[in-house]
Amino acid sequence: MPSPLEALYAGPMAALMSPGLGEPPPSALAARELLEPGRLSARLDHFSHQYDRGDRRAVASLWSKWHLSAVISAGLAANLLLERDLPLGLDELYLELAAEGQTRRLWLAHDGTPLATQDPFVRFATLTDAHLTPLIAALAAHSGASPKVFWSNAGNYFEYFAEALEAHPMASPGAAEPARELLAARQLPDGRRNPLYQPVRYLADAAGGEPERRRRLCCIRYLIPELGYCGNCPLERGNACR
Repeated sequence: MPSPLEALYAGPMAALMSPGLGEPPPSALAARELLEPGRLSARLDHFSHQYDRGDRRAVASLWSKWHLSAVISAGLAANLLLERDLPLGLDELYLELAAEGQTRRLWLAHDGTPLATQDPFVRFATLTDAHLTPLIAALAAHSGASPKVFWSNAGNYFEYFAEALEAHPMASPGAAEPARELLAARQLPDGRRNPLYQPVRYLADAAGGEPERRRRLCCIRYLIPELGYCGNCPLERGNACR
């Protein structure tokens, strides 16, 4: 029987690779290994070869952008469009890596379970608490970059895909509202700072065109000289960005 996840990869998701289900290929990496300093260091060192072993903070940030794009797009699409919670915890997930070392495809143990709640501060907990929180702590410890850099990368994709999914053929009106509510909260219900709070802002165009989408925090990829600045970088200059 086809997985319900396959239907998600249409419209704004059409260019992305759907997750694999069941037994991963032998070469796949258990995501929990990214929490082991030696394993994470080896992955990022391999990824850095294409950038002449550039600044480790920027390399870790750039690697995270590939990875977070894959994880957040899948997690949000299933959550917002199917109301399913994917098994994205690091203990359950496997990663198929590209030759350069970045995450290419997710391998899931199953196609998710029905959401237990509609609460926007709880429905994304598997993604935020079981994946993003421990992984970002490991990336920050390895690279020396602030955790805020990685949370900003996560928030950038969280906001981007939430808005894009409203144009999905399966989306109901207001499908992105739970994600917007989470991103708009300065604090979580328990009083902790929300690390996903307002990751981007939209700046008015002086000529009256579409508002310009800008990140609130820089992803520091400019520390790799051959890449420069992102197109939505909050700093003064900007070049095309992934």
